[in-house]
Amino acid sequence: MPFPCTRRVSRPGFVAPGIVALLASAVGPLAGQDAVIRDEENLRAEPNGVVISVLHTGTPVEVLREQGNWLEVSVEGWIWTASTSPWDQAGYDRRVSADGGENLRAGPNGEVLAVMEEGALLEEVERVPGWSHVRRRAWIWAPSVERLAAPARTETPSAAETPEPVQPVTPPAQGVFRAATPAAVLGSPNGDTLGMLSAGAEMAVTGRQGNWARVRMEGWVWIPDGQELPDVDAATVEGALSVGLATVLADPTGYDGRIVTWRLQFVSLESAEAIRTDFYEGEPFLLTRPLDGQSTRFIYVALPPEALGQASGLTPLEEITVVGRIRTGASALTGSPVLDLVELRRGG
Repeated sequence: MPFPCTRRVSRPGFVAPGIVALLASAVGPLAGQDAVIRDEENLRAEPNGVVISVLHTGTPVEVLREQGNWLEVSVEGWIWTASTSPWDQAGYDRRVSADGGENLRAGPNGEVLAVMEEGALLEEVERVPGWSHVRRRAWIWAPSVERLAAPARTETPSAAETPEPVQPVTPPAQGVFRAATPAAVLGSPNGDTLGMLSAGAEMAVTGRQGNWARVRMEGWVWIPDGQELPDVDAATVEGALSVGLATVLADPTGYDGRIVTWRLQFVSLESAEAIRTDFYEGEPFLLTRPLDGQSTRFIYVALPPEALGQASGLTPLEEITVVGRIRTGASALTGSPVLDLVELRRGG
């Protein structure tokens, strides 16, 4: 669907990376938002990081926290569900998949608020037939945001003044799951069993993927007073939990969804062609190869928009350490593993 070109705001002291992953500009008030944009401003994945949006003057936002001269804010609206696809990374569960991007609207088929670039990652709040209510958290230069004073109330609102809650047609991406019967908790959809939930146990739902839900549970374990816990550094834990490349190549379908930490050699930064069916067309990825000498296969590392700035600074043949989630152990085109990047470190 056609949409106007976007531009970035250049200000002294700002770094303006050459990537725009998301254009968002709200022009009407949305629930929970307590500030407005004073001047048209860039929205970034992190303080002074990759630009993912340009917010218009007057855009309402919700301020979440402060960090020096930066504010983390939330921007939300509605998008045509068919123009997105499921995603499961860094707390986002939808990805804009329509060629050329898609409009963000104030309501289902309502006023256009923004244009989401193809590949933009979003959090789904709720869904109605044909439409998804989505949200994006990111950072903005604090002087460009005007805080709104909270309205004073001297009496408790009556039932007539209290708005009725919106009832989603399908379960939201976040909520609480209560096990009606004993249920297995798996490491990934159709993956290994990590444990069993007793009937009545509750877990927080943090993401959805079809009929599967990612869950988190907090609880207590008995450790007798005085029992010493050995000091274990992060590198030892990573090594114990990680799956080796040779293991994945020997069982390409057995480790989908697992987190791995691999030392690789960067070859080039690429963009997926339509023939690569394990990617969406145009999705950026790192072409790499293993350093252990066990395999001559390339390894593809799919990049979220927020990582493009860091990836563009890599030098061919540079050694990198990739923490990633296995998208597939054998791509349809080449049979090589495809990872979704979680963390990228330069060097060994």
